[in-house]
Amino acid sequence: MKGNEVFLDSVHIPEYSQGHWTNHSAKRIRKLLLHREEIAKIAHAVSAGGYTLIPLKLYFSDGRAKVEIALAKGKREYDKRQTLRERQDTREADRAMRLRNRVGE
Repeated sequence: MKGNEVFLDSVHIPEYSQGHWTNHSAKRIRKLLLHREEIAKIAHAVSAGGYTLIPLKLYFSDGRAKVEIALAKGKREYDKRQTLRERQDTREADRAMRLRNRVGE
């Protein structure tokens, strides 16, 4: 966010294959067209509550790239540890089942 404007950065939108020298660069910074009230709401949430703006979906309509965005709050440290523990437990269970099935053959 710069002032009263919102920008989309580091999103790869490929060049039009049938285009010529007027084609856009694929990873440029793009300005999002939002209403003033939407920008104020986003700015307040990002600055006050630790939220971030996440692009959910990118699609094309009438020659324009459209982006569905959402305000999201990051995980807490204990949530990250719990997710890592669950992933590790699942991996160990899969490994044990794989070894057990090999021994039975």
